[in-house]
Amino acid sequence: MQTLINQFFDTLFSEKARAILERITLWLSICGFVLHLGLIYSLKFQLINVLRDFPLLENPISAIYTPFTFILIYEIYLLVLYLPRSFTTSLSKQFEIISLILIRRIFGDIPQVSLDVSWFDTTENLNLMYDLGGVLILYFLIYQFKKDSLKSVITGDSKKIDRFINSKKGISLILIACLICMSVYSFSHWLIELFSHSSFGNIDSIFYHDFFELLILADVFILLLSFQYTERYTQILRNTGFVICTILIRLSFGTSGLTNVLLIISSVVFGLAILRIYNLSERSS
Repeated sequence: MQTLINQFFDTLFSEKARAILERITLWLSICGFVLHLGLIYSLKFQLINVLRDFPLLENPISAIYTPFTFILIYEIYLLVLYLPRSFTTSLSKQFEIISLILIRRIFGDIPQVSLDVSWFDTTENLNLMYDLGGVLILYFLIYQFKKDSLKSVITGDSKKIDRFINSKKGISLILIACLICMSVYSFSHWLIELFSHSSFGNIDSIFYHDFFELLILADVFILLLSFQYTERYTQILRNTGFVICTILIRLSFGTSGLTNVLLIISSVVFGLAILRIYNLSERSS
């Protein structure tokens, strides 16, 4: 069974498969950007008369939103690839994904900015400031997290570690299958709502709301599996803390504005604090 899991995993996440997906992502990003621009200018010159009130079709800057969406899909693929490596590597990729979601949202915020009133008088202007500040803070915190993660060394019986990695590969394969089904359902459901009820909803939380919920379940399952391979208090506490980081990210999708940004930042701050304390305890022992 372990051999079969390894074969499937190595095929799905091989260098060749990654290279193919990179090219597909590049072309989808370019085509999506051009198509998005075409829709914006078609509405502007009244060539079409659908989705006229859709926020992302009001300004050409919003077209940058589309290629970022495809880049995020590729980043999720990498997250599933990194999941078997370590809790730290997987969490680092989660932080990168949520920061890219925040950057993508900025391109949706910019067209909503009003320059005709005092800057701090509108929610849209404030949201842009929150997102810009959040991206800068996240960028620095993720850099610190990655730097500290290099100091974290996995120790233990090599056979146990190999079995644990194989178990996580199995979870990754299940996760990628669930994500494909989930993405198709989320996108089709959103399109139906869009054209039948003209309900735009929170486009930033489409798919990612459910994705991080599924990721929490995967992380908890990996955490339970880890109890078979380690009894060390420091590792158990670190891994549990990392699951809490994912939960905080998931909670952020239910909020907006400053609360949303603060929840995301608190997730990275908590993860960084847990990792630093873990590294200190490992060095002292």
